[in-house]
Amino acid sequence: MTTTTHHPLAVLGGGLGGLLLARVLHVHGIPAAVFDLEPGPEARTQGGMLDIHHDSGQPALAAAGLTEGFRAIVHPGGQALRLLGPDATVHLAEPDDGTGGRPEVDRGDLRDLLLGSLPAGTVHWGRKAVAVEPLGGGRHRVAFADGGAITTDLLVGADGAWSKVRPLLSAARPAYTGVSFVEADLHDAARRHPGAAALLGGGMFMALGDGRGFLGHLESDGSIHVYAALRTGEDWPPATDQAGLRDAALAAFTGWADPLRSLLTDADGELTLRRIHALPVGHRWERTPGVTLLGDAAHLMSPFAGEGANLAMQDGAELALALAARPDDPETALHTYEQDMFTRAGASAAASAASLDLMFGPDPVAGLLKMFTDTP
Repeated sequence: MTTTTHHPLAVLGGGLGGLLLARVLHVHGIPAAVFDLEPGPEARTQGGMLDIHHDSGQPALAAAGLTEGFRAIVHPGGQALRLLGPDATVHLAEPDDGTGGRPEVDRGDLRDLLLGSLPAGTVHWGRKAVAVEPLGGGRHRVAFADGGAITTDLLVGADGAWSKVRPLLSAARPAYTGVSFVEADLHDAARRHPGAAALLGGGMFMALGDGRGFLGHLESDGSIHVYAALRTGEDWPPATDQAGLRDAALAAFTGWADPLRSLLTDADGELTLRRIHALPVGHRWERTPGVTLLGDAAHLMSPFAGEGANLAMQDGAELALALAARPDDPETALHTYEQDMFTRAGASAAASAASLDLMFGPDPVAGLLKMFTDTP
């Protein structure tokens, strides 16, 4: 027998955007239930470093009352930047002087901060949505893989690129951008991989040319997380087992300097293949009662402008504030939120697509040098 419970406001997805939404709602005395497919908060690592922007992610955290907690987890030196060419020549090396507007934090630390700010029981773990259907009058029903179900008066899809909620609003699906990543980790870099540590420096690292490159960052735990990225067909590589993936990635960087190739050859543990997808730039939908989207579910874009996590948190804060301002008129609140979100997300998606073309175009180092060194 299926057990169905009712929640006035339900959020599918316990990522940064969904948690930020729940936190700001809580600050304003509005309860929310968050449903996440992971079995628990420690089920997997949460990815690498995030730069939290002064005009989006940071105001969202301020709305959540978490500025002090955020500052406590900032990674000192994380805003340092290095830009190299395929021969490992350093074309730009900017230190982190502590005055920038994009301090770096570990995604896992930020998620823990948000989780710790919510009342116990807010997040329902192990709830993988398998079907979402409208019931009329703005109400919806969500069925989960464990056999349970919920109904809700307001459903928020914060469930990422392959959202189960999005089809209620839009027929759009993410498309392959033409860029694939092979992710690798080098643990305890200063001691075990001193050459790689010296190559990367203390923060963000890019080595680009010929439609490919290495993108990396020194993590707060002293490890290096690196992406070998290339413009290629969706059928690459021919073999995706570990040996085939490593061989294909190394072959893609034939002729590149050995210190760069060693980021793959010396990697610890398994490599991970990740294809980069995006929704159409300017993705939007008509107002549909009782349901909306935030984060990647609403505006999935490539990561090359560093906007995804920041926008997701900004979405969560702006949606919560809109609902708190109009507690008796949620449809007007949703309309206000969506119109503002469509505008800012469209601009960021266009910037992300342009950055992809620059970074994997014919002369990325020259283009990036101009972008980084030109004064407004």
